[in-house]
Amino acid sequence: MAYLGIDLGTSGLKAIVIDADQLLAGQAAVPLTVSRPRSGWSEQAPADWIVAAETALIELAQRCDLSDVKGIGLSGQMHGATLLDAADRPLRPCILWNDTRAHAEAAALDSDPQFRATGGNIVFPGFTAPKLLWLARHEPDVFARISKVLLPKDYLRLWLTGEHVSDMSDAAGTAWLDIGRRDWSDSMLDASGMARAQMPSLVEGSEVSGRLRPALANRLGLPAGIPVAGGGGDNAATAVGMGTLREGQAFASLGTSGVLFAANNSFRPNAASAVHAFCHAVPGRWHQMGVILAATDALSWLARIADCPPAELTAPLGALAAPGRTVFLPYLGGERTPHNDVHIRGAFIGLDHVTDREALVRAVLEGVCFAFADCRDALANAGTRLDRVTAVGGGSRSDHWLAMLATVLGLPVDVPTDGEVGAALGAARLGLLAAEGAEPDAVCTPPAISHSISPDRDLADAFAAAHARFRDSYARLRDM
Repeated sequence: MAYLGIDLGTSGLKAIVIDADQLLAGQAAVPLTVSRPRSGWSEQAPADWIVAAETALIELAQRCDLSDVKGIGLSGQMHGATLLDAADRPLRPCILWNDTRAHAEAAALDSDPQFRATGGNIVFPGFTAPKLLWLARHEPDVFARISKVLLPKDYLRLWLTGEHVSDMSDAAGTAWLDIGRRDWSDSMLDASGMARAQMPSLVEGSEVSGRLRPALANRLGLPAGIPVAGGGGDNAATAVGMGTLREGQAFASLGTSGVLFAANNSFRPNAASAVHAFCHAVPGRWHQMGVILAATDALSWLARIADCPPAELTAPLGALAAPGRTVFLPYLGGERTPHNDVHIRGAFIGLDHVTDREALVRAVLEGVCFAFADCRDALANAGTRLDRVTAVGGGSRSDHWLAMLATVLGLPVDVPTDGEVGAALGAARLGLLAAEGAEPDAVCTPPAISHSISPDRDLADAFAAAHARFRDSYARLRDM
């Protein structure tokens, strides 16, 4: 028996196969590009996702036998508005999660008390609902032709099964879901000019959402009719892959964006803290997370300017040292937690004649860690305190960065043993749950830990003082 997981990210699509023991049997990845036709805009063509998925599955079929796959799970970037006409044809490029054009519309919806009371969250510009309000105002011809609105991974599901379905965790990021009740809110839909008929039906992430179409199965070498699970938004699916399902469990994701994620046994919203409170990808669970828009993306930005791979920038850093004078604010495209500020932009502060490349690299790593500390404080304000976190994402390959993060957060950071973790594994696990009807807690176990990194108590005061300068710098920059 085997199970297939497909993770649709912003910069690429990844597909993996795990065996009955949840060991990796094969994987394939295909890159994706983002179009930025105007400042603050971020779009992708849905057709590119299908090409990427088919390419990845064909490559995967060359590396392992797909005829034994019993279930498929999906994971994907959240919030994207994929707009379909009555024939399921995309009406325009998908407006992505990191697109900020709808900031005025988000503010208008957020001023309606029901969105925080029922939806449990600030209406951020990247959420789906304000994008539809923007379209009604700026592209009325497109808006008038919308038959269905799907999230990115759910467009892949439509290709796989022919069904219009989403899961609770991904739907929670639209600003249309009554998150406590785990159902669409008709009044919140109406506030943005939408109706329930334009929404996909909803299932839990571990439930069957549809079955693989025979024609597609034959072309890809997969069994026809196998179940496709509801799946999850990328962070909830990562939590499934990390075994982060129960109260007290948490992870820090150092990916393109940054996420400090805490599992909850109940729905605990606190919108004023700018913490996201969403449904989990398994039934009867929720989660909170602080989100920063640029984590490894900030280091990649510096690497492009330096014309040097990110790993070469960080290789000479050596042992963790106290922060220098230079402060970096990683707000390259605005920020979510805790500021909900689409206008703020990044900055280096405290440059002088002796500032060199290493100082800039250290400042970038520190700035991202300080943004995580802001998320930690926001989670505390929302009623969640963390004892330790598990690291995931590309940035977690740097023990130097993790030592810095542990010291800034004041928390031990656990580093998983090399192996598949994260959203693609979570998707495959959700496919297993849907196919076998298994219990999530039995299947979604935490990864083996290679080592743990403890905070450097000797440097804690220096980093705390630098974090205070970081917060003060944001306030001064915002006022400019």
